[in-house]
Amino acid sequence: MGPMHPLRELTETELRGRTSVKWSQYPGDVLPLWIAEMDARPATAVTDALQDLVTRGDAGYGVVGPYREAFADFARRRWTWAVADDAIIEVADVLTGLGAAIRLITEPGAAVVVNPPVYPPFYEVIEWAGRRVETAPLGGDGRLDLDRLDEVLAETGPDSGYLLCSPHNPTGAVHTREELEAVARIAAARGARVVVDEIHAPLVPHGFVPYLAVRGSDSAFVATSASKAFNLAGLKAGLLVAGSDAVHELAAIPPVVTFGASQFGLVAQTAAFGGGDAWLDAVVADLEDNRRLLRALLDEYLPDVGWASGDGCYLAWLDFGDLLGEDPAEPILEHGRVALSSGLPFGLGGERHARLNYATTPELLERAVIQIARVLG
Repeated sequence: MGPMHPLRELTETELRGRTSVKWSQYPGDVLPLWIAEMDARPATAVTDALQDLVTRGDAGYGVVGPYREAFADFARRRWTWAVADDAIIEVADVLTGLGAAIRLITEPGAAVVVNPPVYPPFYEVIEWAGRRVETAPLGGDGRLDLDRLDEVLAETGPDSGYLLCSPHNPTGAVHTREELEAVARIAAARGARVVVDEIHAPLVPHGFVPYLAVRGSDSAFVATSASKAFNLAGLKAGLLVAGSDAVHELAAIPPVVTFGASQFGLVAQTAAFGGGDAWLDAVVADLEDNRRLLRALLDEYLPDVGWASGDGCYLAWLDFGDLLGEDPAEPILEHGRVALSSGLPFGLGGERHARLNYATTPELLERAVIQIARVLG
């Protein structure tokens, strides 16, 4: 038996039979490389666990505890990060966890800072929590601009929040330990509390540093799940992890926040963290191959399109410059029949950009780039 290749197993016909939003949103002649779903089957450990539930008709309330334990073991194996059991609670999903944490660390109307261009729901979850969005844009190199972050947190004043995406979506930048320690120092000096989205972390091929593993992070919260790395977005279950000085605050989160994690989500994501390492390693290897392929395809067919090649997720943040106007995704969909995510909802710096999901088969990736190139003539 040869090596696993989760991103090379499914045909286009099989993928077009899927009913999830990625494959059902657009007409059948469109190649969908937009929303963050992978074109892969889940790990065998996950499908076996779900099949056991279905066979037993075991669709009642989920048991809390095993998911926390599986994640703690995973974090210890992959990142040598020790997570205390009482520092973790289940939540419906990462966005629910982020919203709950923002409500814990800030008062209504307070500022919460983000680093645009950034995952669009960040803006929505801050506003849903009754807080206001402030921005500290990424630097010209696509990485955190720590000086600008310091300036903005100084302006917003004590008791502000800072919502960090780690790794960063959409650029794929993986923050270094030095950058994260600088974030912790700046936040402490300005009296701000930090909340971190680490949902893509298991996909980082090397060098991921959990925020709560760096010095000065004891008052922070991290939200995560197995959903992005193991392709389980439709199986709702997330985790909220508190720093050592913030564990006592978890008691203020009402039980209704934790009830959103479903039995199927809890079991699937527990199985992923507990028994999906070989599958994850194979997906990470396939993604590295696809990054190399995408780089070569861009060089050949789209040499004027910029890409920083961040490897923190399976999303390519493409800079079309003056080639296709403010929203390149629009003409690419209309004339190229490829669906990308528009850069505009990502905020400042999103104009003239589009996000491409390369977690697909090499054949579809190549076809998509060729079709995009035809739009440019």
